[in-house]
Amino acid sequence: MALTGIQIFKLLPKTNCGECGSPTCLAFAMALAAGKAELDKCPTISDEAKAQLSEASAPPIRQLTIGTGDYAVKLGGETVMFRHEKTFFNKPGLAILVTGGMDDKEVSRRLTALSELQYERVGLNLRPELVAVKEDGDMARFLDIVKQVAATPYSLILMSADPAAMKEALALTKEKKPLIYAATMENADAMAALSKEYACPLAAKAQGLEELAALTEKLTALGVKDIVLDSGARTLRQAFSDQIAIRRSALQSKFKPLGFPTITLPCEMTDDIMKETLIASAFIAKYAGLIVLSDFAGENVFPLLLERLNIYTDPQRPMTTEQGIYPINNPDATSPVLVTCNFSLTYFIVSGEIENSRVPVWLCVMDTEGLSVMTAWAAGKFVADTVGPFLKKSGIAEKVNHKKLIIPGYAAGILGDLEEELPGWQITVGPREAAHIPAFLKNR
Repeated sequence: MALTGIQIFKLLPKTNCGECGSPTCLAFAMALAAGKAELDKCPTISDEAKAQLSEASAPPIRQLTIGTGDYAVKLGGETVMFRHEKTFFNKPGLAILVTGGMDDKEVSRRLTALSELQYERVGLNLRPELVAVKEDGDMARFLDIVKQVAATPYSLILMSADPAAMKEALALTKEKKPLIYAATMENADAMAALSKEYACPLAAKAQGLEELAALTEKLTALGVKDIVLDSGARTLRQAFSDQIAIRRSALQSKFKPLGFPTITLPCEMTDDIMKETLIASAFIAKYAGLIVLSDFAGENVFPLLLERLNIYTDPQRPMTTEQGIYPINNPDATSPVLVTCNFSLTYFIVSGEIENSRVPVWLCVMDTEGLSVMTAWAAGKFVADTVGPFLKKSGIAEKVNHKKLIIPGYAAGILGDLEEELPGWQITVGPREAAHIPAFLKNR
């Protein structure tokens, strides 16, 4: 039976050192109980306590990592069926398929697509992370492509049923911690040995959930801990059903043989790239850990990246920008001063419009707990009593030689009170919509 946060806390060293990433041992214990932290993060826990807590602290879906560096993909660790219950944590990795039948020009094009299809949105870099290299029967060509991909920063999925070919590929990529795809009932012993030798996660592929559970039990008995599941389904209906059944078995039934993240292959379900994109979108929602696509293009990758961002953003905590003063377009002492809230979308839209205007501006971003201007005003968090003290303490008066402030149009109602809060300041009401900011700044 899983331990509560308080029960776990009693076994921790109670040093509050913070090296685990949590501010206190109690906070770390609560994170362990919720399946949102790993016990290995605690550097001072005793071996006895570690042994007692290992089972209790493990999330029902094992957490593992594929790859290293900036493109590493963390899978699993989920604790709920629906994101409104708490949140989803480890977003699925998106992989482009490269096969041994492709020439060097096509391989290069696909790798170039990975580097080019990256998008900045609300301060985040949205991008796919992985390359899946599939053997087509020509081991030499397979290894040649693996060598090319290994020279890139992307994470790897090595796809071959031949243990000999896989061993050669792992020798070329062992530092990148690729996913070995895949162990089956026929080659499980050999693939498990490779997974342990090279310390790489291993995909288990079967025909149906019953066979898959038996396969993972076999792999676990052979000493493999990091497993990714492939139910073998290659139709949307069956694969989608399998994803839900696997998640439900792990979370609700605590069925350990299916307590691992999954991999799906829309690239093998259709020849139509747009249908493939639609299938992938279903697996982002429920509940794939890895999604392999046959090709990448802006019109199919960007919607998937955006969907992934939306689903794997905590619905109970707005995205925020740090409070402070942001200089835009190299402002000086004569530049205008604007104030806004710290809701990330508001900040990036407003700052983007200011940049487009090419007018130097000091943008003061106030902490409104992630609420937009109108919502923060309605909640009493963007009113004169809060905006005034924020501006006084922000240090903006030391950066400019004037006392002129522009407030958002949606907060026009605070004008009179803010003038009382900031005596001597000239307060101007700006546009209600960010799109009108450039014209407003140029005509002021």
